[in-house]
Amino acid sequence: MSARSGIGIDSHAFAAGRPLILGGVEIPHDRGLAGHSDADVLSHAIADALLGAAGLGDIGLHFPDTDPAYAGADSIELLREIVRRLDGAEVVHVDATVMMERPKLAPHRDAIRASLAAVLGSVNVKATTGAGMGFVGRGEGAAALAVATLYER
Repeated sequence: MSARSGIGIDSHAFAAGRPLILGGVEIPHDRGLAGHSDADVLSHAIADALLGAAGLGDIGLHFPDTDPAYAGADSIELLREIVRRLDGAEVVHVDATVMMERPKLAPHRDAIRASLAAVLGSVNVKATTGAGMGFVGRGEGAAALAVATLYER
């Protein structure tokens, strides 16, 4: 067996008229994130971390935003498909951080972790703000960073 790690990052701008989806959970907020799919930055960062650990490229390679089939796609379903494509590698652990000024994620962290754990197994979810700096700090959007560890047989 060998262990491999990958890192993923994603960011999306806020947009009116869209739901805010993080880790497959709809979070009450006046705006959601703009994107071709459901714009779930957390799931997208995790997807890239998994694909990186497996040496399988990135999420855009597998689910391009130019393909109408993925318009409005549920990112948790995309994660499920990525796990299937890992060619027998086992997800050991995923650690992820969401960077967003508002809304606060603490009240939703357990639901987000449970949603992701149903697909991935061991997962940790953290949150931080931009402390008023940059696009995150100004409340213009959200970003996420994830590290995934896989065991390959």
